[in-house]
Amino acid sequence: MSKEETLSSFSTLQLTIATLALALATFMQVLDTTIANVSIPAIAGDLGVTPDQGTWVITAFAAANAIFMPLTGWLAKRFGEVHLFVLSTFLFSLVSWLCELAPDYNLLIVARVLQGIVAAPMMSLSQSLLLSIYPKHKQGLALAFWAMTATVGPIVGPLLGGYITDNFSWSWIFYINIPIGFLSAFIVWNMLKNRETTILKLPIDFTGLALLIVGVASLQIMLDKGNNLDWFNSPTIIILAITAVVTLSIFIVWEIFDEHPVVDLTLFTNRNFSVGTIAISLGYTIFLGGGVIFPLWLQTQLGYSAFWAGFASAGVGVFAFLLSPIVGSNLHRLNLRVLVSISFIIFAASYYWMAQFTVNITLMDAFLPRLLMGAGMAMFFVPLTSIIISEIAITRVASAMGLVNFLRILGGSFGTSIATTMWERQGDIHHAVYSENITRFSHATQEFMDSLHHIGIPALPAINHIIEQQAATRANDDILLISSYISIALILLIWFAKPPFMSKKPKIVILEE
Repeated sequence: MSKEETLSSFSTLQLTIATLALALATFMQVLDTTIANVSIPAIAGDLGVTPDQGTWVITAFAAANAIFMPLTGWLAKRFGEVHLFVLSTFLFSLVSWLCELAPDYNLLIVARVLQGIVAAPMMSLSQSLLLSIYPKHKQGLALAFWAMTATVGPIVGPLLGGYITDNFSWSWIFYINIPIGFLSAFIVWNMLKNRETTILKLPIDFTGLALLIVGVASLQIMLDKGNNLDWFNSPTIIILAITAVVTLSIFIVWEIFDEHPVVDLTLFTNRNFSVGTIAISLGYTIFLGGGVIFPLWLQTQLGYSAFWAGFASAGVGVFAFLLSPIVGSNLHRLNLRVLVSISFIIFAASYYWMAQFTVNITLMDAFLPRLLMGAGMAMFFVPLTSIIISEIAITRVASAMGLVNFLRILGGSFGTSIATTMWERQGDIHHAVYSENITRFSHATQEFMDSLHHIGIPALPAINHIIEQQAATRANDDILLISSYISIALILLIWFAKPPFMSKKPKIVILEE
């Protein structure tokens, strides 16, 4: 009797250990991307720089990470996926140690740039290696395990970062990476070193590499600093924008015609890859845009602490964590376009729910729609990733996921920049509209001012505070309402993908002698 292979060459225990090791590295990198955000004031204060200078701790990592992430496929072919993953994870832990030991601001920025560079391949290679050790019909479950860590990281990050900074020292946000990274690298190397991918000594496309570095660095810095510099009213932003457009346009043309490109743009000739990549990038754009503004609104307008604002936002991780394995284990039985459509409907409903918020909401009011959104997340990442790789050869998965993760994270940068700018400008518009009704000829205004004077509260500052609070709330609602509409529109996009998406469980074939 013989049968088609239904299990990987690993035992169940070995598969579990390898999955946990790969997931730990993903969790560590995603966690590190967000954990530093809440520690910027403490870092800036200790190193004697302004809070605006302190944000370069985030920008330096994000720009370096974005530049080198699309190179994952090319680097994996040149050094092997296992070698590259283990080296990246080991170096990430080592550079985290340098971040902790940095004696001044400049050295910390250098360390963060190095950290972004070595971290770039980790996320995509963890996906590729997970898919390689699972049998074909269980790859959805492998992707679900990956999604669980990738989803929980951004939620735990701000909470953990705030707790560590308040109770210990900001340097500990980097120190915790060291044991996790070393453990992950050790386990993965010992379990997968004999399953190394084919190594190809390809020529280095120096022109494409230089164009990519200049273009992506310019774009990422423009997005991170645009709002602070008032966008295109700033010569710096104009120069960065022109540089990004010109270099990236030349880069695309060059990579299409180069014999050995550093980024495999031919992946976009596959319909499912293109549709899935656009959908996941746009979906992440609105998810991260709204996700950044929501806790800011809670803290700046409703008086929430960083911890409780993080708690209200963390609801999105509950169902995302619990439902992802269930969704992943059943992908081969389902039409993934239906699952993704349901996720966008849930997103739209959640955003619309939050768009009705007022300044009188309770903590539970803030928590519940984010809890609902988590169910959508479980049907977003895993099915979309499955659609993206459904027609991609396993040898090209590292290249594909490197490009997808780059565009997804870039979409998140766009979402954050657009949402932050829109929140401020819509707030100014609403503030102007509300202020028009505050005049000495208004009977209601005079009565309210008299009542404030009667209890000893300065009237004009109090009224201005109320207007600012209401204007910021309305601006937050505007962003969430637009996010709801975009979520509905994305449903149309996903139906351009074509089935089948996942392999069904192979049948046992009995051969008679």
